[in-house]
Amino acid sequence: MNIAQGPWQGRNDASEQGDTRRLFQVVKVEASGYTAGSSVLLGFASDAGVKRNKGRLGAASGPLAIRNMLAGLPAHELEQFWDAGDIACEGDALEAAQAALGDRVGQILAAGARPVVLGGGHEIAWGSFQGLAQYLSKLNAETAGGEGAKPPVLIVNMDAHFDLRTSRPGSSGTPFDQILEFCQEHQQPVTYACFGISRLGNTRGLFEHAEQLGAVYEEDTDMQERHLDERLAQLDGLLETAGHVYLTIDLDVLPAAVAPGVSAPAAYGVPLSVVEAFVARIKASGKLRLADIAEMNPVFDIDHHTARVAARLAWRLLMP
Repeated sequence: MNIAQGPWQGRNDASEQGDTRRLFQVVKVEASGYTAGSSVLLGFASDAGVKRNKGRLGAASGPLAIRNMLAGLPAHELEQFWDAGDIACEGDALEAAQAALGDRVGQILAAGARPVVLGGGHEIAWGSFQGLAQYLSKLNAETAGGEGAKPPVLIVNMDAHFDLRTSRPGSSGTPFDQILEFCQEHQQPVTYACFGISRLGNTRGLFEHAEQLGAVYEEDTDMQERHLDERLAQLDGLLETAGHVYLTIDLDVLPAAVAPGVSAPAAYGVPLSVVEAFVARIKASGKLRLADIAEMNPVFDIDHHTARVAARLAWRLLMP
């Protein structure tokens, strides 16, 4: 039994029948050692992007809060996984922290492992994507000598907000505009699909910008359980043409009663069952390279509601 330090502790049911392992008993708290197929957790402890975006601070403590709720969850089929630690943003040094996150994500992907990154504000997305871009650049050079067509990337953002603001320096409101700008500059085919958009959470200008960029989006009013079959069919169509998928979940896509611990709680939101169905379908595609969970803010959480939801989603992403 491997009981690790810090948040990785919990109830030991070894005296009971059957497989009683929990995540704290199968985690390896190491920055390396993972191999192809390994699940690897990585934290991004940052509030800087939220502060720049004039949001409610506290998300820097999000990764720890999620780990605390993950520790006692049953391991089931997961034999082991890695916790590679946190990338912390010091003060306003956001760009340096995002670059460091990108380097770590790139290393994990290069090893053939599956990173699940815990945030932190949604500025996590620009850092996460930098790592995916590093990996894809090397992969394209190896498989096609750098001359072949680049497989398209599908970004699935489950979010109440587009996060397509054009202001710079970057913030938690700009990451996907930064990503799309990067892809255009580097001739990387990409589709940005945002599911759960709140019409009350985005200005008309942001809707127009999304349409100018060719973004695919569905509003929260069309993301309820009664719409699930239609939405999954839509997702299947996007997955079919994608070469690689990056899934990013902003917890503020969920109703405030389910996820109060975020910078901008949703008055309406998307049911957790729908979000989980999207996670399952994307994982089943075999094209998921990278996933992250953003905007966990324990300062505003109630009885760990949001942290438990984030841990549940992370658990599903960690499972083989």
